[in-house]
Order: sequence, then C-alpha cells, then structure tokens
Amino acid sequence: MEILLMSLKAGGVALNLTVASHVFIMDPWWNPAVEQQAQDRIHRIGQYKPVKVVRFMMENTIEENIIELQEKKKLLFEGTVGGSSEALGKLTEGDLKILFHCRF
Repeated sequence: MEILLMSLKAGGVALNLTVASHVFIMDPWWNPAVEQQAQDRIHRIGQYKPVKVVRFMMENTIEENIIELQEKKKLLFEGTVGGSSEALGKLTEGDLKILFHCRF
C-alpha cells in the first residue's frame, strides 16, 4: 500500500490521481469548493476503483464552525448561481450578513 499526503491546496491544483481510492480530509477548509476540487482529483478518466472520502472532525472545536460555514456557502451558491429558491430560503438575514461581512 502506498500513501501520498498533501494539503488541500496542493491536492486541488493540477494533480490527477487515477489510481487513488481513498481521501481522508483532516482539516476542513472554509470554502467547500476547495475540498470538493481536491476530492475530484481522484474521479478522473482512468479511475476504475470505487472512491471513498472520509472527513475527520473533532467535536466542540472550530472545525464544527467551519463545516457550518461550508453549508451556508453551499446554500448561497445553490440559491443564486444554482437557481434553487429552496436553498436560498434556508438562509436567514443573519446568515447573509455574516457571509457578506455586512454591518447593516
């Protein structure tokens, strides 16, 4: 068994791992697209194994807040670019203020 360790930033840039089959996320990133892009690096042409993604997270830590922020950002994206009124409806005015750093 061979193991390749890398940061999310390195794993999301111009690297295709067509024989990798497991992704272990040890440190969540505030932007869900960064994690998704790193995971997508092993879902490329030539991949023949089933892929398993595991996210490690400690309870009662800042990581929980990061995961919550990721979910809010996904809802914002789906509600605007994705055109999902249901997703946008799940965001509160407070959520939007936090996401856009508004002070009004």
